[in-house]
Amino acid sequence: MVLLKHKLTIIIIVWYFFSCTTLFLNKYILSYLNGDPTILGSLQLIICAICGYAHLQFPTSFLATNPIKDEVRKPVSWDNFSSNLILIGCLRYSTIILGLYALWYVPVSFAETVKSSAPVFTVFISWILIGETTTTFTKLSLIPVMSGLAICSAYELSFSFTGLVVSLSTNLSECLQNVYSKKLLRFHEPAEMQFYSSTSSLLLQIPCIFFMVDFGQVWNALMEDSNLCLSFLLSGISFHLQSLSEYLLLNFISPVTHSVANTAKRALLIWLSVIIFSNPVTYLSWLGTAIVILGVLLYNKARSYDGKTTNLVYKSIDPSHII
Repeated sequence: MVLLKHKLTIIIIVWYFFSCTTLFLNKYILSYLNGDPTILGSLQLIICAICGYAHLQFPTSFLATNPIKDEVRKPVSWDNFSSNLILIGCLRYSTIILGLYALWYVPVSFAETVKSSAPVFTVFISWILIGETTTTFTKLSLIPVMSGLAICSAYELSFSFTGLVVSLSTNLSECLQNVYSKKLLRFHEPAEMQFYSSTSSLLLQIPCIFFMVDFGQVWNALMEDSNLCLSFLLSGISFHLQSLSEYLLLNFISPVTHSVANTAKRALLIWLSVIIFSNPVTYLSWLGTAIVILGVLLYNKARSYDGKTTNLVYKSIDPSHII
């Protein structure tokens, strides 16, 4: 038990650290080095696939997880490659690309505030996919989340409607990804999820890169700026470690605990982004951010109080019925 707590502490610290480095490297590449978000997202997933393959070939005990009783975990191979892993790959790619384009339009602090409204999307997704209903107490807890988000949007000095829409779309994609990932982690190891979902996303990357990227311009930029090449590489490695540590974390804690930890992480990212990038923030925008974070904490408390934690979302979905 003590060893498990120590392992969880290490995983959370690693997740927090690489979430910060990935986010700030992405913003630095897009805003200061004029990097292309499509290329950045594609390289991140390619590096994830390469590193994930290395983890599969050279497994470590730290990445191994113990299956829960009655769970059957079969090694993944190209022969039994699940269509659900392809879906996870598509959702991962869309989440990354949408998130990067959001950073292109709005400051990090605003983008992270919008992402804090994820519980709202979880409610709608669970209702649409499995018909799960929520109590009045839980619904009321979402009011401060949406109110705070509205205040942030109204008083954000660098507000962009396109950035808001893209950030909200990122939320939708990420919530869907988390729902499917949590279910699939009952049958696959985190390293397998990391490698096969990243590899399957390559199928989606090919047409996107072909139609959206000016290869000549990208090649010239890479040849002229070695700092851009290094930043791309560091961002990819950082993203790999961030997503792998999150897969590990989802294996050991409940969705409510994960949501609370994620909220605290976003609060940290918001404060650090303002300090590092020095983007101006109004007092009312700060107030809106605080209201959003408070609302998310109230939402988590309400779900726990009602006995309808988000874990029901994951346990109620049968992947074989999704595709």
